[in-house]
Parts: sequence; structure tokens; C-alpha cells
Amino acid sequence: MAITSIRPRSRSDATPAAPAAGGKVYKPYSLWFYLPTAVIYTVLFLVPTFASFYYSLTRWSLFESKFIGLENFITFFQEPALVKGFTNTLIYAVVTSGSKVVLGLLLAVLLTSQIIGRGYLRSVVFFPVLVSTVGVGLLFQVLMNPERGIINGALGVLGIQGPGWLTDPKWALMSIAAVDVWKGVGLATLIYIAGIVSIPREYMEAARVDGAGSWESFRRIVLPLCKPATVTVIILSLIGGLRSFELIWAMTRGGPGFTSDVISSVIYKQYQAGFYGLSTAGNVILFLVVTAIILPLSWFLNRKEVDM
Repeated sequence: MAITSIRPRSRSDATPAAPAAGGKVYKPYSLWFYLPTAVIYTVLFLVPTFASFYYSLTRWSLFESKFIGLENFITFFQEPALVKGFTNTLIYAVVTSGSKVVLGLLLAVLLTSQIIGRGYLRSVVFFPVLVSTVGVGLLFQVLMNPERGIINGALGVLGIQGPGWLTDPKWALMSIAAVDVWKGVGLATLIYIAGIVSIPREYMEAARVDGAGSWESFRRIVLPLCKPATVTVIILSLIGGLRSFELIWAMTRGGPGFTSDVISSVIYKQYQAGFYGLSTAGNVILFLVVTAIILPLSWFLNRKEVDM
């Protein structure tokens, strides 16, 4: 049994637009149409970004600032919880993004198949995405209570001694990661559903004619042609994992001890203590870390076209 290779046309294969009369290239929009977007982007992103870089080099309060050079960065890297925060951030980001990719793809395949109540199940899967992150954190803080929580209560009925999900250092970070996956997998599923339904039906029909089973069709057609969706899910979930804060703070506040601290919670603790310049330096470091990870990864994932 053989399935014909499918290779979508690249952008370079597309026929270029014909020039307008007089040899001028036709432009659908005037450059003035881009001006509002450029202004908004400058005001809401570029100005705050450069301001953050400046204030990270100062000791500042609401009313005054004093330039101190790289002192904030030196102090931040001497923070006792920083190494633990970096390690936890990387572990948390990898675990949550990897889980969302796998579960999102599996759920998308299920929810694009011919099953009863497909539309209802799609709504159920996506619903946690719409719920407040802080609200989810407080809810699961109650559900995961080691003594009165419903989860350990249900395990007790089965004769299983439930752990201290949020109080045991060995379980705290992974428990929060599990809640993060539960809340965010709906968005990954939605992206994968869009990728699967965009696959031309002729490909699947040709595979069935060639005698391909469900697994073979998934491996040779669905998986390769969903590569753009996979790249999107990986990038979005990895950025979210590296910048995670609300859920962790709502559930454990970085505890017990520093065991579930991430970079964002370390930065927030500096804000709470009134070290605004130090926390701004931490935000700059976080921005650089996310950029240093995401840009090369994005280039690596997008450097090849889908080829089966």
C-alpha cells in the first residue's frame, strides 16, 4: 500500500501579481492605512518596552528615579530564589506546552470524527479557557486540599492515600501544571480542529482508496498537514508557560518555600517589597529569556515546509 506524497505549494510557487498599467506594481492599500496600527503599536508596545529598559537601570519610585547602571541586574542575579525560579520556569513551560500539544491533537482528532454530541463536547473542552485564571486557581486550591479536598476524598473512597498536592514540595509544581493544562488545552484543541478541517477531503478519500487505515491516514496525512497548527500551539503555550504567574500565585504563592516559584513570582515579590527598579530589571531579563528561546525555536520549527 502506498500513499502519494502530498506537498502543498510554497509561497514562492505562487504566481506573482501582474503589474498595473504603466509598469507600476499594484498596491491594494495605501501606506496611510498602516499608520493607525503603527501608532497604536508604538504607544502600547515600543514606548513601554524602551521605558522598561531605562528604568531597569535606575532606582525609582512613583515620583523620582536615580540612574545606578547595572546594579539592579547584579542584585537580581544574586537573588536566592532565582536559580530555583529559572529551573521551575523551564520545567513548567516544557511540561505544559508538551501536554497541550499531545492532548490537544488527540482531542481534535476525536472531536472532528463522527461522534454523538460533537458540538457539545467541543464547547465543554473549550469552556475552561473562558474561565478566570485566578478563579480556577482558587477553585483547585480547595479541590486539592489534602484533608478536605474532593480529589483526596474521592481517592480515599478507593482506598488510595492522596498526597498533599499543593503542600508537598514534590507535588506542588506538577499539580499546578496539571491545572494549567486542563485550563489551556481547549485553545490548543481549537487550533488543531481548524487545522484538521482545512485538510482537503480529497486527500483522505485518496488514502482510503489506497487502503490506508485510520492510523496510517493520521500519520501520513493529518500529522504532517497539521504542522502549522502544531507550531502555533507550541509557540503560544511555551510563551504562556515561560510567563506563567496568575495560576501559580493563586494556588501556592510560590510555596511551599520556593518549590513552585517561577521567574514571574520572584519578580512580583520584589514589587511587593518596594524594589521597583530591581523588579523592572527582572522583567527585562524575563523578556530577554523568552525572546532568546522563542525566536530560535520559531525559526527551527518553520524552516522546512511540510513534506510527506
